[in-house]
Amino acid sequence: MDQIQAIRAFARVVEAGSFTRAADSLDMPNATLSKQVQELEAHLGVRLLQRTTRRVTVTPEGQDYYEKTMRILRDLEDIDTSLSAARGKPRGHLRIDVGGSTARDVLIPALPDFIARYPDIRIDLGVSDHAVDLIGDNVDCVIRGGPLDNSSLVARHIGNAGMVTCAAPAYLKQYGVPAYPEELKNGHRLVSYVLTQNGRAVPFRFLHQGEKTEIKIEHRVGINESNAHLAAAVAGLGIVQTFAYAAGPALKDGSLVEILKKWRPAPYPFHVVYPQNRHLTHRLRVFIDWLVESFPARLG
Repeated sequence: MDQIQAIRAFARVVEAGSFTRAADSLDMPNATLSKQVQELEAHLGVRLLQRTTRRVTVTPEGQDYYEKTMRILRDLEDIDTSLSAARGKPRGHLRIDVGGSTARDVLIPALPDFIARYPDIRIDLGVSDHAVDLIGDNVDCVIRGGPLDNSSLVARHIGNAGMVTCAAPAYLKQYGVPAYPEELKNGHRLVSYVLTQNGRAVPFRFLHQGEKTEIKIEHRVGINESNAHLAAAVAGLGIVQTFAYAAGPALKDGSLVEILKKWRPAPYPFHVVYPQNRHLTHRLRVFIDWLVESFPARLG
């Protein structure tokens, strides 16, 4: 038995809460992972995990073993990181999650620079607007906009995105151009961005001479993915509020027209977020530093 490998397998089951999710995150067969944990339990002579048909729970002995072995695994990571840093060549695998339009318009166009600087880092990019479980899904970091509501995560600010309110020319020809935010309540059709976490529509927000206005009316269409949200506006389904970087090309070619410019919303903060109990490896550290350097200008 490779004890270090078995400990890593056990730790992933604890973090993921299931053998299947742990096996998927480690890219190994479920049977192999289960065998490694069983061999570890046999070696120790204690039950680390309590298995039922529905879920896996950690025994008191397993929780104690997890906490102690995680310190060892972090020490090993420190040794690897110090040697890697001494060579100046961070290496390894980074799992990053990012929203759809941010991936398309900001991160992916910038990635060639990062890869050129750090050719020994391999990246797996998860692209969706769904919230992910950083521990359970074995994700190193996520890039997200908006307020942060999870104190168990560490966040670093990487810039602010401008926001615009816009619609297709055909829509504005049919329904008219609102002169101020309150006019949106007079028969206009809104295409709302809907949060995947709770199904709630994000209200339309405006800022003028330091005064904030929030419009909450029933939307005609709600969409929970940023690229599709923008596409709905281009198709003439209604008015949207979205990131200036996402709407930029459509505004430039005339597919969309910005409205209510005097009431542009406040800039939208973006952060890179990672688990508090996840060791900050050399490869993750250089990626975060690169984001802080590269993102602000691209967010616009």
